[in-house]
Amino acid sequence: MSVSPTRLVGLGIAVSALALSLVACGSDDKSDTAGGGDSKGGKIALLLPESKTTRYEALDRPLFTEALKAECASCELIYSNADQDAAKQQTQAEAALTQGAKVLVLDPVDGKAAAGVVAAAKAQNVPVIAYDRFIEGANYYVSFENEAVGKLQAQTLVDALKAAGKTSGNIAEINGSPTDPNAADFKKGAHSVLDSSGFKIAAEFDTPDWSPDKAQAWMEGQLSAIKSGLIGVYAANDGTAGGAIAALKGGGVKPLPPVTGQDSELAAIQRIVSGDQLMTIYKAVKPQATAAAKAAVALANGGKAESTGDFKGVPATILDPIAVTKANINDTVVKDGIYKVSDICTASFAAACAAAGLK
Repeated sequence: MSVSPTRLVGLGIAVSALALSLVACGSDDKSDTAGGGDSKGGKIALLLPESKTTRYEALDRPLFTEALKAECASCELIYSNADQDAAKQQTQAEAALTQGAKVLVLDPVDGKAAAGVVAAAKAQNVPVIAYDRFIEGANYYVSFENEAVGKLQAQTLVDALKAAGKTSGNIAEINGSPTDPNAADFKKGAHSVLDSSGFKIAAEFDTPDWSPDKAQAWMEGQLSAIKSGLIGVYAANDGTAGGAIAALKGGGVKPLPPVTGQDSELAAIQRIVSGDQLMTIYKAVKPQATAAAKAAVALANGGKAESTGDFKGVPATILDPIAVTKANINDTVVKDGIYKVSDICTASFAAACAAAGLK
């Protein structure tokens, strides 16, 4: 069953117009031609933050490209991925502006540093769409209910613990990157549930760069102190969840406590099927990418982007997250075509899939 939470619409590197100069596009920056044949035209830049989280290359990029082609066949996509490097993303934004981008669709590595990119773009009358992560001063914002994500993760964890008869015990909390403004919202939402749950947050960590390896190393370091009373792990996304689960298994924790996640990565869905992970958050990337593409084309042509409201004074489209557990995999990521059952139910997961009713 899908869960629709209550709507909660809830200096780094300075960049100035003077700092903009001709910057050659690096070998990792790619341009995709969306097609040809209408009067809208123009160049649209999509600047994504990293590739450790698999959704960006596997979902956001192709879905945005598809949506842009449908909305504007003659538009040209300038694409870059910053590999979690704010300075590199600054350079990529400069390059996109130099190449004549009419709109920047920017998912920032560092939200505060990205405000400088917004200022530089505005100096050239180029609108900026904050994609997935909010940026002060952006022209438009498309994302999900971020505090609701944290609440939904934490509430699903608490409900599972209580259903198992737990009334007390330790929870380890693994938050996202301290430079990601969304991570602060996830953390705030999680605390709003966990702090009053009756369970104790015995250890907490803000994971630099959302790195699974750093989450794993931290969890390994905590086990000697909290292992005996550990009953659950709040992990802010699937990468950190995977790191935590690896640490728990390596540390001989049996049975594994329930672990949360986010992004509905294939590996996480498989861990949910096998029982290693409790849940993940499904953020339907297709409507997000489509809304961003439509807004980009409208703004590129001097129009007004459609919005569902505003966020901190910025016109915005805010979407609802969904909790995915073993019970509703078929009704979420499979139904929406994100994964086929055959993608999930490889040989090593066949028995678990059969038990979960995935066919």
